[in-house]
Amino acid sequence: MSKKNYQIKNYINGNHVSVSNNNLDIIDPSTGEKIGEVALSEVKDFENAIKSSETAYQNWSEVTPLKRSRIISKYKENIEKDIQNLAKLVSSEHGKTLEDAKGSVIRGLEVVEFACGIPHLLKGEFSQNVGTGIDSWSIRQPLGIAAGITPFNFPAMVPMWMYPIAIACGNSFILKPSEKDPSCSLRLAELFSESGLPDGVFNVLNGDKDIVNMLLNEPKVQSISFVGSTPVAKYIYEVSAKNGKRVQALGGAKNHLVVMPDANIDLAVDGIMGAAYGSAGERCMAVSVAVAVGDIADQLVEEINNKAQTLKVAPWTDPDAEMGPVISIEHKQKIENYIETGKKEGARLVLDGRNISIQGYEKGNFVGPTLFDNVTKDMTIYKEEIFGPVLSVVRAKNYEEAINLINSHSYGNGTSIYTSDGEISRHFTTNSNIGMVGVNVPIPVPMAFHSFGGWKQSLFGDHAMHGTEGVKFYTKLKTVTSRWPKSIRSGPEFVMPTN
Repeated sequence: MSKKNYQIKNYINGNHVSVSNNNLDIIDPSTGEKIGEVALSEVKDFENAIKSSETAYQNWSEVTPLKRSRIISKYKENIEKDIQNLAKLVSSEHGKTLEDAKGSVIRGLEVVEFACGIPHLLKGEFSQNVGTGIDSWSIRQPLGIAAGITPFNFPAMVPMWMYPIAIACGNSFILKPSEKDPSCSLRLAELFSESGLPDGVFNVLNGDKDIVNMLLNEPKVQSISFVGSTPVAKYIYEVSAKNGKRVQALGGAKNHLVVMPDANIDLAVDGIMGAAYGSAGERCMAVSVAVAVGDIADQLVEEINNKAQTLKVAPWTDPDAEMGPVISIEHKQKIENYIETGKKEGARLVLDGRNISIQGYEKGNFVGPTLFDNVTKDMTIYKEEIFGPVLSVVRAKNYEEAINLINSHSYGNGTSIYTSDGEISRHFTTNSNIGMVGVNVPIPVPMAFHSFGGWKQSLFGDHAMHGTEGVKFYTKLKTVTSRWPKSIRSGPEFVMPTN
């Protein structure tokens, strides 16, 4: 991505096209400089994408699951061959380190691998003789056109949570990626075409909230998948449901990691460091609250502070970088405002990341690791999602107080506990009102053959993403009841059949 001011268009019907002449700037987070432009699609672009998707669906839905699986298997091979390039595309526009970007592509690839098993996953159920001479079975059929609206923080992984399963199930798919880092999505679409996917089955439509609203209000779009902030997720859910669409809208998070007095402190500190400051905290599963239980708090804060000061913040081109910039200057300012608010509301600012400056990258969107102690549940930095490298330490007297903090918070995405006590861990996994729970694991992101999704204000809709939940979301269930009667007619029946 060394070429300056490159042009990103849409990917519709296997071609890079855009009717619109309007563009949005793509900014390198490390330098603050413009490096490209992406199409700001208009109504005609949208109509072309819908027409392409509708036409492609008619044929693709009739392709056997086994043949779909073979194309997806080829796609998996092509992604593996191109993984270094895909990671560079992510890093150059998002700013995360190259190894972090590569890891995110691999986690998305796991869903592609899962989708290769679609012939088995689409099997229905069969019951013989539900009544005399009557059999009944269920089948899963595709919805039609599915759409995904994805965030800037994982331009490879989050789209791959959606479209591989949707397409494997026989749907066509329109992806609206973040306008801040769209290049990886376009490359993923190209690779799918190179793998044998028919044109129009997977279209990428760039743009802003106007395109989002077109998708939400288009009757031909049958489902909406979304990952982003809670206010937008709630809006997506409400408008989609009003228009009769299936919807899974994943919102914000405030993930707590509980450290018990009997925890392995070294493992806990290492886990917190990676989970709080990895990817500059721009993860929906980032740990933003460490709950220190009992007398372990002082040691925990001291060791996190010491390690955080050695963390290397640098652009992704530095092979030793451990944390890169945040996505934009606006987001940097938002994070810094949260830090100032935390100070004003009485939290102890142990480590301030606002004054970091990197030679040669003074205009970059860098925020250093930030650590607060003595945070309380009534503070803004505890209640709201910051989405940056800011960790709040809350002190709890005992385990009961710790789990009550988690369960009373409005978000319910992920949580984790570090302990050596099996009884405590079992109680925690059973009784924490959170969608994804870890024990001595800092970021409990499920593998592709399970499903990803939170509770409370972190998920709007009935289905989590990928895994078997994804197959259910992208298909509609049909139940067939069949009888082949004898040639002798017995006349009409006027009572409810019971045998």
